[in-house]
Amino acid sequence: MSSLPLYEKVIAKNTTHRFLDVTILFLLLSLLFYRLLSLKHNGFAWFVAFLCESCFTFVWVLITGTKWTPISYNTYPQRLQERIKELPPLDIFVTTADPYLEPPILTVNTVLSLLAVDYPAHRLACYVSDDGCSPLNFYSLVEASKFAKLWVPFCKKYNIRVRAPFRYFLRESDEPPCASSWEFQQDWEKMKSTRDFAETLKLQPTILLHLI
Repeated sequence: MSSLPLYEKVIAKNTTHRFLDVTILFLLLSLLFYRLLSLKHNGFAWFVAFLCESCFTFVWVLITGTKWTPISYNTYPQRLQERIKELPPLDIFVTTADPYLEPPILTVNTVLSLLAVDYPAHRLACYVSDDGCSPLNFYSLVEASKFAKLWVPFCKKYNIRVRAPFRYFLRESDEPPCASSWEFQQDWEKMKSTRDFAETLKLQPTILLHLI
């Protein structure tokens, strides 16, 4: 028995647009044919117009050809688990160089977002390459590793869509959104109590340097 496909190709119906494109193509070819037949009775300007319109028609045909058959894909990542019993190991590299041009808050949120993806934790590894060997980034990542022990399970347990802490806390109010259960409220309060981590990383690098 064959397994279900991981994606499905959907070809959109484009009858109206195709009719308009064919009509425009007919008009363009008619104009070029008229220019060509009248070329010997007109001057150099007529010849230049014929060349310009020919180039326009050629470019238009190329662009229209790419949109002639619009195709979209519906993906089914949940079927991958059925096809492959154990997902392959995944190594992710995050690069940074200057804590002043690339604030630690950006690097940390990138790392935390990657660690919180829907992937088996024992098959996922995230590496940070700091070309500047900055102590600011090192301190931020040490604190991020502590925060990740709470943030990653929280995201996976409640299927949090925005998994960058800075963006999540920025868009949410002080009250738990859609607090449907007492357990969620308790976990929310625990996450709020560790929010000082994110607030610390908002500081300027020159101020953060004094904390190390």
